[in-house]
This record gives sequence, C-alpha cells and structure tokens, in this order.
Amino acid sequence: MAAMQSRMLRRHRWALGFVALLLLLVLLGLALRSRLPTIVPDLAIPHGKGVQLEGPRGPLTAAQSKAILKGVEGGSPKTGIFERHLAREEAITDSPLTTGNQVLLLQDGPATYQAMLAAILAARDHIHMETYILDDDDVGRRFADALIAKQRQGVQVNLIRDSFGTIGTPKAFFQRLTDSGIRILEFNPMNPAKTRKEWELNQRDHRKLLIVDGRVAFLGGINFSSVYSGGSSSQGMSARPAGSPSWRDTDLQLQGPVVAELQKLFLATWAAQKGEPLAPKHFFPQPEIAGRQLVRAIGSSPDEPYSLIYATLLSAINSAETSVHLTNAYFAPDPQLLAALKAAAARGVDETLILPSNTDFWLVFHAGRGYYEQLLRAGIKIYERRDVILHSKTALIDGVWATVGSTNLDWRSFLHNHELNAVVLGVEFGHQVQAMFDKDLAASDAVTLERWQSRPWSLRLKERLARAWEYWL
Repeated sequence: MAAMQSRMLRRHRWALGFVALLLLLVLLGLALRSRLPTIVPDLAIPHGKGVQLEGPRGPLTAAQSKAILKGVEGGSPKTGIFERHLAREEAITDSPLTTGNQVLLLQDGPATYQAMLAAILAARDHIHMETYILDDDDVGRRFADALIAKQRQGVQVNLIRDSFGTIGTPKAFFQRLTDSGIRILEFNPMNPAKTRKEWELNQRDHRKLLIVDGRVAFLGGINFSSVYSGGSSSQGMSARPAGSPSWRDTDLQLQGPVVAELQKLFLATWAAQKGEPLAPKHFFPQPEIAGRQLVRAIGSSPDEPYSLIYATLLSAINSAETSVHLTNAYFAPDPQLLAALKAAAARGVDETLILPSNTDFWLVFHAGRGYYEQLLRAGIKIYERRDVILHSKTALIDGVWATVGSTNLDWRSFLHNHELNAVVLGVEFGHQVQAMFDKDLAASDAVTLERWQSRPWSLRLKERLARAWEYWL
C-alpha cells in the first residue's frame, strides 16, 4: 500500500510539474508576441508612379511597360491587381520586374533534380549553389560528383551552405568538394570561433538556389537529400528511402533577365558573409529574351527592417478581389497575416489553404492548427494534403499573381531566415499553378468547423504548447 501511495504521489507531482511548465511556456510565448514589432511597411497605394519593366537591354519606357502589362492582364478577371498591387509592390521592393523570361514549373524531387543535373552537365563557365540542407546520401553524393566533375573541367563551382542545416553532414563530405577546387562558404557558422562577422546563431540561410553560367537558375523549396527523391505520386516513390513518406515540393527553372537579379543576390550573400574573393568568371552574360513571362526575384533578410517577401505577399492578399490560394508546408501565421486573410474573406474573396496532414516538425504543425477555428469561422476553407509530407511554398492570387520559393508562412521565415522567392505575373503561368493547386486539392481532405471543434483534448494541449514557442519556430 505504501509503495502504491508513493507511486501515485510521484505521478501527481509530475503532472503538477508538467502543468506548471506548460503555463510558463505559454506566458513566455505571450510575452514574446506582445513585444513583436510591426514588420510590414505602410501598404498605402503610392500615386503618380507607373510600373516600369526591365528587359534584356535595361529599363523599358513607360509606354512599353504599359503595353506589356496590358497584354499579360488580358483575359484575366477585372481584378485591378495590376493597377493596385503592382503599385504597392514597386514601393516595397527595389528588385525590378523583368520581362522576357521563361519559367518552368517543376513538381517534386525527381523532376527538379533531373533538370538541375542536366543544367550542371551543360555548364561551361561557373556554377553557384546556395542551400539549407546538403546531405551525405545518394542524392547529395550524386550532386557532389557532378559538381566535382565540372570543377575538374575548369568550371568554377561556388557553394553556400547553411551551418545549421548541414550540421549533420560529415566534414569529409565537404572536404572532398574543397579538395577538388570548389569554393565553399559556411553561412553563419554555428561555432562562434569560426564566425567572420557578428555571431548570430538564430539567423539561417533557408534559400535554395542554383545558377548555371548566369543563364539558367532554379529556386523553390527543395533541399539536396534523398527524402525528396520520391515523388508525390506512385511513380518514383520507390526511389525514396524505404519506409519513409514521399515529399511534395515545388520549384522553378528560370531563364532570361531575372537570372541576373538572382545572381546579384547570391553574390551579395557571399560578400555579406565575408567569403574569400571569387575567381573572376562571366557572372553576368548579356541577357537574352527567353520567353514572355514577367518575373520579380525577391530575397529577404532579417538584416532588413521587414521581410520583403512577406510584405509583398500581404500586399497581394490585400489587393485580392476574386481568390487567394495558398499551399504551404509550415503555417504559423502572425497577427498581420491573419488580419489580411480575414479581411479578404470578409470582402468576398474565395480563400483556400492547402496545409500538411503529416509533418517532419510537429511544433510548427500544431502551432498552425491552433488557428484553424478562427480561420474556418471567417469563411476560409482549409484542406490537409494526404499521404505525403507537404513541403511546397506557393501562392496564387486572383489567378494572375503567383509566387514560388523557400518562404514558409511562419514566424521563422518572416523574422529570422534569409529566404528567396520569385513572383510571376500573368494568366498563362497562373493557369499552370491553378492546375497544380487543383491536383493537390483533389488529394486533400477538407477540415470542417464541426469536425475541428470535436477534436480530442490531446490535440488542443499540443496546440497550446506549440503556440507558446511559435516565435522561435
């Protein structure tokens, strides 16, 4: 009897201790959120300034820009997005809106890796790669072999890898690359003794970028790891590690004047991290007309007053008149994004979110689910993607404003990470993104308000715990 009473007492103390810890975490999280600054600029529409495009030979005239924008808008709903959203976007970012680009939408790892390796094989001058994760596995070694082979052919390879994201990759893996002549820059080293500037543990390089010869570029959500080697359909699933879920991701292959803007971002990161001087190469070849897509490259950094990508997305949602379709891997919105989504729903905009049903990071997963009820009550439709780990980060507004990149809809992406997105304007690309969205929607389950309100208490507890830490997630 005494032993049983002792065990019960220990369990009671453990339960009280857990509750106390949970309350402390919640209070800490609330305190952090209350001190958060407004990270988005005034989104009032500027007057008297038209949108100016840049082509292969520099800025276009106002008349040329107006004609191209009119052609891109042709056939789309009368949303006013080109009159209102573009004016806001021009005021937010100094990255030019470029014309004459070709944009190829890539879905899942197999298609993206195949296109990347083909571009690397064709490289003649230089290769620039920037990534968060580069694993020492089948995929990582395949890319390492391809990069080493090009380096030995005289193609200079320069690689930026995030210190935290590659923390599990053996030093020998990178030493082999370095020994071949590849220049490697460790972004914001975890070891303070290796830092080349002020040590900032929390800032991470979450960008995914590959540039070949300054003419073709790839960006999106994909890292270099075997977990992405299986597609989100039955074809290609056997390529991923045995027993692991497939990953659903989205990337872009770009050619045209926008590649020069991406090149500038890569070189700026190298310089800001005080990388060793790069061997002179033909980083900026004469741009050529590769297609007819309008594209803006946007890089964001915590060194800036606010996230340019986040501010641009908010301006697009605030300008929306017909639809907002978001697909995102990690959804833990801040008050400003919540307000923008609710305001759009209140004015009759059709809003649909596709979010994960399975995840590799449960804290963000449950933090985001803590917002479901208020979003559903506002009239926003929520779906969860079945049978995969959703890793895509895409948005489509009014069918004509689309973005694909590395940015998640969480506090880490908005406040702490270096991120990279491309904004593509026009009906043609919008149709492609809509078709992809519809395909994901068909493979997703609807979350209804009635179903959500009946979820078990264990899920509610996880949501409370996760919400306390969402600032740092």
